Amino acid sequence: MIETRVCIDDTLGPFDCKLDPANRWNGWLSPHFPLDSARQLSEQTLRMAEEYGYDCTDTIHVIEGRADSPDTVHIIEGGPSRHGEDEETLAVAVRVNWRRVDRDAGHAATVAEATPQARKAARRRKPGGRGARRVVIVHVRWMYLDEGSDTAANVVVPDDEGLFPIGGWEWTWHFAGWWCLCGSDQDWHELDCLCGVTRDQALALKEAAPRVGAILRRAAPGATAALFDTTDAPRIVTVVDGAAELDLSENGPYDTETLGEADAALRAALGSDPIAGGSHWLRFPPAAR
Repeated sequence: MIETRVCIDDTLGPFDCKLDPANRWNGWLSPHFPLDSARQLSEQTLRMAEEYGYDCTDTIHVIEGRADSPDTVHIIEGGPSRHGEDEETLAVAVRVNWRRVDRDAGHAATVAEATPQARKAARRRKPGGRGARRVVIVHVRWMYLDEGSDTAANVVVPDDEGLFPIGGWEWTWHFAGWWCLCGSDQDWHELDCLCGVTRDQALALKEAAPRVGAILRRAAPGATAALFDTTDAPRIVTVVDGAAELDLSENGPYDTETLGEADAALRAALGSDPIAGGSHWLRFPPAAR
């Protein structure tokens, strides 16, 4: 197992996870998520369902309780049924034995029809207690629910490390990446590019770009990017406004103090040591209006 990040194109993620790179379904990955990532995944799936409709979206739900909570019932609401009448809304009921979750999560919770009796039970009792916090994660495939499929919803059982395998051998998970200064795309767990730049340096530079851009735009509001040299301590050698190169001499818009301030912001992100690969471009985000 390796620690990395995964995503599904621009639809879901990126999320921190662990996975076995060799455990693949049609080439796709099978990640195991920590609880924080599972919460983020849940939020994103719910937003997608609200935007695109529940009838074409799987949703992930995190139900919370405590180890000494009484048994509870939770109603998960979905969108309208494709086959129902009178705008019937799809829903499932999740019954949780909180005292059993830590020992046998797979059997501590069951997913059933959201009957009137289940709805009444859900209103009557909420998770209480003062014991250790516990969670149950439920995966609902709404497009199959009104077909009576017994695989339309299931409880996600954590692995031996307490990580939640969600979407493995089912969703098209792939490695999230990071862009090196040289333009190469690296998988998230690859910490070094062949050119010598590290992931931390590339990410730090991305965070520094708005700050460096704001400094340089004080004197030249149209500045869009800067070329910086890394053979010694990183320093800016060229600033451009679109395709036009700005004059960095005393005849141009910048004074020594402004360029020095921009260099200092650059070095605060990258450090003062040389970086392999020579010169690199730093592109500024669009100026706020």
